[in-house]
Amino acid sequence: MKAADMDDTIFVDTNVFLRFFVNDVPAQYEKARSLFEAAEAGTIKLETSELVIAEIVWVLESFYGFARKEVIEVLTTLLSSRNLRIANHGRIREAVRLYAAGNMDFIDAYNIAYIRSKDYSKVATFDRKHFSKVEGISIV
Repeated sequence: MKAADMDDTIFVDTNVFLRFFVNDVPAQYEKARSLFEAAEAGTIKLETSELVIAEIVWVLESFYGFARKEVIEVLTTLLSSRNLRIANHGRIREAVRLYAAGNMDFIDAYNIAYIRSKDYSKVATFDRKHFSKVEGISIV
């Protein structure tokens, strides 16, 4: 990728996604909406990181009181956006699938997706509650 191509991509921080999905600050919601509409139209490229995705989940659950189903809707929307690149997209998709099953939080789901993506079979953890339920992974 050329340096000029990289300059055309805009990194999107957590608060922009939150303003869009929560719409609690109207002026910021409008800016976020315009940004995402431009991306959907293909006039700009957006990118974000897996840490932003994790922060979105945490803030929606802990601060805004979103139910798991609502958080999954937000994540599914982000994952299906045409002109939004998410770092480790496949790993995030797998984490959302595990999270949607309802028996672990998003961070544990992401860590399991990470472990699987590396073909690891062992994990050192004191969190037996979540990791002991995962087929193919043993706790050491």
